[in-house]
Amino acid sequence: MLLNKKKRIHYIGFDDFWFVIIGIIVLSFVTDYIFTNSFYKYPFAEAVINWGVSLFFSICDWFIIRATFIYLRKRYPSIPEVTKRVVITVIVLLITILIVDYLGNVLLSYLFTNSFNTSYNNPIERSQVLIPIFIISVMVIAIYEAIYFYIKLKTSIREEEQAKQAIVEAQLDALRNQAQPHFFFNSLNTLRDIIDQNSKNDAKEFVDKLADIYRFILDSGNVNLIALGDELNFAKAYMHIQSERFGENLYVHWDIPDTAMRQLVVPMSVQLLLENAVKHNTVTSSKPLHIKIYEDQGHLVVENNLQTKQVVKKSSGVGLNNIRQRYQ
Repeated sequence: MLLNKKKRIHYIGFDDFWFVIIGIIVLSFVTDYIFTNSFYKYPFAEAVINWGVSLFFSICDWFIIRATFIYLRKRYPSIPEVTKRVVITVIVLLITILIVDYLGNVLLSYLFTNSFNTSYNNPIERSQVLIPIFIISVMVIAIYEAIYFYIKLKTSIREEEQAKQAIVEAQLDALRNQAQPHFFFNSLNTLRDIIDQNSKNDAKEFVDKLADIYRFILDSGNVNLIALGDELNFAKAYMHIQSERFGENLYVHWDIPDTAMRQLVVPMSVQLLLENAVKHNTVTSSKPLHIKIYEDQGHLVVENNLQTKQVVKKSSGVGLNNIRQRYQ
């Protein structure tokens, strides 16, 4: 598995190739320094041989413990099973160190009959050798576990953020889909008024322009934000229809600097505000409605004189609340 990057990442949580290589080399030098300090006491050639012994033990211990670690990670992968995995790992670690030490010393005694001393007759000396190895090995396992949990934490946070993002996107989709029927609902009410009060040709013209507006809605797709310039073009097309309905009784003044046109707003938000102004206020020759759209210290303001209707036609109840929630 050491040469298979995909498996290393899958079972360990990260690519530990260089961690293994560098870790074993560092561990072998540390072990040699603690026990014999070969490069200080002996000639270089003999020191290399002694260091090679430390390297041999380091490789054996590391890979056996690593294999055990991976097996237990697969057997007890969940967070509640961490304690069980750690306890078993420590027990296996202790047994591994004792077995590797015994078999390794037997092998080295056979290879270096005259020059290698196993010192098995002195338990205190053996314990002084094995306890530091055990501590160092526990530190290596701790590093593996720490990196594993750090990566798991990052993954968990990322998945949580993705889940939150998905929820927000779903809510925005619902609100966006809510705004469009609201516009259609009010447009039908306007069309009904035109049919009652104006000629058949006016009604046809209204339907044609309404089709152009809906083409804009379809072209804007499912975006959550839109350039203010595009939103104002849509709002102006809508107000042009209303101006044909109300004539000179409806005044609209646009005062937006060109520098603000690339700022982003929620789609159909300006149009909804204008629609509410027309819907909830009296628009007659004796009480003309004045609407002003302007920029004030980085804010877009839709302002109108208040002349509330006594009776307002049936409403879908979306309007301002929809805009508020979409921005939130």
